[in-house]
Amino acid sequence: MQHRTMRTGLAGMRRSILCTALLSTLGAAVPASAQQSDPTTLDEVRVQGIRESIQTSINKKRDDTVISDVLSADDIGDLPAASLADAIETLTGASSTRDKTGASEISIRGLGAYLSNTTFNGREITNGSGDRSVNFNMFPSELINTVAIYKTQRADLIEGGVAGSMALEAVRPLDYGKRSIQVEGKGSWAEFDSRYARKDGIGWRGTGSYVDQFTFANGGRLGVSIGVQALDGTDPEESMTTGSTWYPCPVTGNGTANCVPLTPQQIAAGADYVLVPSSRIYRLKQERNDRQSEFASLQWRPNDQLEINLDYQHTDRNWDENRSDFSLANGNRNIRNVIVDGNGIARHLTGSSAIDSSSTVYSRNENYAGGGLNVIFRPDEAWELSGDLSYSRTERTDTQRVVRFRANRTDIDGNIVPGISSGTTGYVNYDWDWHGDVPSITLDPLFDRYDHDAYAGAARVTSRVTAHEHRIRAGRFDVGYLPADGFLTRVKAGARVSEADYTYQDQTRQTDYAQNNAASRALIIAANRACRTGFPQTDFLDSASGNTISSWAYFDPACAYEVFRGTSALGLDPDYQDPANVDVTEKTRSVYLMGEFRSELFGIPLSGNAGVRWVRTEAESTGVRSELELTANGDGTVYLRSTGAYSTFTEDSGNDRLLPSVNAAFELRNDLLLRVGAFRAMSRPDIAALGAGLDLGISEAGGDYTSLAEALANVDAKGNPQATPMMSWNGDLSLEWYVNADTLLAGAVYWKQFNGGTEIVQSNEDFVIDGEPVVVPVAREITTDARSRLTGFELTAAHRFSYLPAPFDGLGLKFSYNYADTDYQTQDFSLGERTTDDGTVLPAIVAPAGLSGSSRHVASGSVYWDIGRFNMQVIGKYRSQYYQDFTGNASQHNRYYDDNFSVDFRARYKVNRHLSLSLELMNLTDEPRVAYQPAFGNFREYVSYGRRAFLGVRYRF
Repeated sequence: MQHRTMRTGLAGMRRSILCTALLSTLGAAVPASAQQSDPTTLDEVRVQGIRESIQTSINKKRDDTVISDVLSADDIGDLPAASLADAIETLTGASSTRDKTGASEISIRGLGAYLSNTTFNGREITNGSGDRSVNFNMFPSELINTVAIYKTQRADLIEGGVAGSMALEAVRPLDYGKRSIQVEGKGSWAEFDSRYARKDGIGWRGTGSYVDQFTFANGGRLGVSIGVQALDGTDPEESMTTGSTWYPCPVTGNGTANCVPLTPQQIAAGADYVLVPSSRIYRLKQERNDRQSEFASLQWRPNDQLEINLDYQHTDRNWDENRSDFSLANGNRNIRNVIVDGNGIARHLTGSSAIDSSSTVYSRNENYAGGGLNVIFRPDEAWELSGDLSYSRTERTDTQRVVRFRANRTDIDGNIVPGISSGTTGYVNYDWDWHGDVPSITLDPLFDRYDHDAYAGAARVTSRVTAHEHRIRAGRFDVGYLPADGFLTRVKAGARVSEADYTYQDQTRQTDYAQNNAASRALIIAANRACRTGFPQTDFLDSASGNTISSWAYFDPACAYEVFRGTSALGLDPDYQDPANVDVTEKTRSVYLMGEFRSELFGIPLSGNAGVRWVRTEAESTGVRSELELTANGDGTVYLRSTGAYSTFTEDSGNDRLLPSVNAAFELRNDLLLRVGAFRAMSRPDIAALGAGLDLGISEAGGDYTSLAEALANVDAKGNPQATPMMSWNGDLSLEWYVNADTLLAGAVYWKQFNGGTEIVQSNEDFVIDGEPVVVPVAREITTDARSRLTGFELTAAHRFSYLPAPFDGLGLKFSYNYADTDYQTQDFSLGERTTDDGTVLPAIVAPAGLSGSSRHVASGSVYWDIGRFNMQVIGKYRSQYYQDFTGNASQHNRYYDDNFSVDFRARYKVNRHLSLSLELMNLTDEPRVAYQPAFGNFREYVSYGRRAFLGVRYRF
């Protein structure tokens, strides 16, 4: 794997240079004079810019009662990042899944996003994916002032954070304490937009906020905070990818048809195999997205005893995309001349495939609304009573109109198409080699992929709408008591109830047009002639070494859909019930008791908290089953579809968990803190993973089969209503040295023992297919009591070179590194180890993955320079390879992402106390996203989206 070695070597070299430079600089940067300075004395001058943000973060970390990392800004809009996730991943141990819009889902300490818990203003947040993570792109970073990661648990925190808990906070207007009115405008530029014939051009982003406080004659005070944002931008992307189903084909003897996959027993006995996908796809996307967000809060203190907080957040995000795919639809057909590189990973092969040009009009609307009412009553100095009611709802709707044109033995005029071999439709021979960033595919030179006339074969038109709705309603009541003296400084108790509902609905209409049917052929020809157009992009995948396909016959997607259907309407059956649908209700009740304490131990000041939380979770899942029929495509292949005869059923489950926790901080010196934490934590399965849906294997591109047996082999359960939480016992030890206001050195070691793993079991389920009863083996992921562990350590350093002569005294840096190692195993759903109904264990074909989202190495480093009114910052972020599961669909193969190293740049200039200018440059290294499946190192996907830039103007009144 020469290309893999080269990529890893370059990434490792860049990483080593960055880490060495930052660490060596830090080692020389804390002279004796700095070490001896007063650790709690701040500069008398007003601190602003990046330095201010880092100082505030250091202070909040020191003051917290758990092991944490905090990113904070005193002023609205000063969070130093283009997006919220970009800001979070600069915190120690935090890493993201990156895409064209920047960082997205966040993992903490090498643990997947589903093992974290995120709150907004102290409340749970919904999302449109059906998992426990948060889509941070729904929250404007300009309207968030504090982000905290709690790495140990307290009994009063909402449960759900084996990895940790993230807390997002918008400004509370009375606590903010000053009037602020500001507007900000940004222009955005995407590098790849320049490659399109029809450019989307410069995008924009506008933000406005208003914060004020009012005092009444009776002494009451009212605070008001309002923020709005709108944006519109372009997000082009290009990729080479594969279908999501993989087959272990024999290295020899496949014949001219689809290979017969080897069994686990055959491979265990020594049979040579090669992993091949259902299809191979080149894809270009021209995308446009817009977002509108509104945040508002009221904070009212009519007197010293009562405080009422009311807040509301709303975001509406739209995503529109024109997509074109050039596909080799039969990735497992006529496989021969195979060279494998161990573990079934191909280096070279030849095959034959149908050739498709598919055009898609895709749109997504995601709407989030949340908020709540919080009432705090303090009858005297000792007691505090608090009640909170909250609501969060996310609706996501994805709409697709897809037209597939297929190359045929004869073109639209009846002429023989060169390079297409025998078959009902015909196949093109190809060579596949992997010696660069992406595999090289060489088609039979007689076949002209640019020739629109050749795409006269069986066509397919698909309308599809998938709708997700996630809703959480919750209420909590807390009581706090402050003893007059003694060991305990505060006692807290409380209760919380919540109800979460999640539904996923899939409505699909698929129409096939056979080329040997006169009416269908007439439509194929009409759409082909009316909708052909020039390839819209130049330099397709030119950044990927090894690429050989740079363009193909392109058809306008909206035009083609309307010619076939006679309308742009979707034409879906409102009564259609897909077996993949999910309907889950989850109810949670919890109570806790916690004490905070302060004392001395052997003369060392000691403070902390200890408590216990009890949690009861109940889930109800409704599933749909349908009679099925085997349907011919008209080209020799078949697929399964529902007959419309539906039945429903319901499954219930429940569990109780007790979560003790203790945190203690020892103040070894005024500037040196030793923290310890021990706790039990839980993370529930993704709410979509509690569904009873079935994946019939017909939704992916090229999801056609040669027989009923092949189709049934791809029927899998998407979830398991009986899945239970992952539990962990956790221990943390942290040493934090607050050298001065600008310097922090901290290190932590941690350990987690997980109780709860996954196993794939295969059980028989009865279906009716073509009117006859059929027993189908269905694979399902279950929760086991398996034990595993994770150990790790993390380092944090921040320093400003205040002792250098001006202007270099404004130089500073921040560095963080996290290492995590785990023996947790996730078996591949189809090719991993599984247990049958009779207890037989089928051996794994591919090696198991680790924890979802688990990276062994995560690092971030930044260098900043504050020079009076000007400040700038360069940020480098690195994450080693990791396994990433598919949200809400456990039946997918294991997917891995390669190492990723990216560099961003930010600068701001304050023209005066009102006006400032900013520049942000993202992904300066032009880092692609590289994925492997179902084994690490086996090519699945290469996605490139280029660099991005934002130029902004802010005015404060």
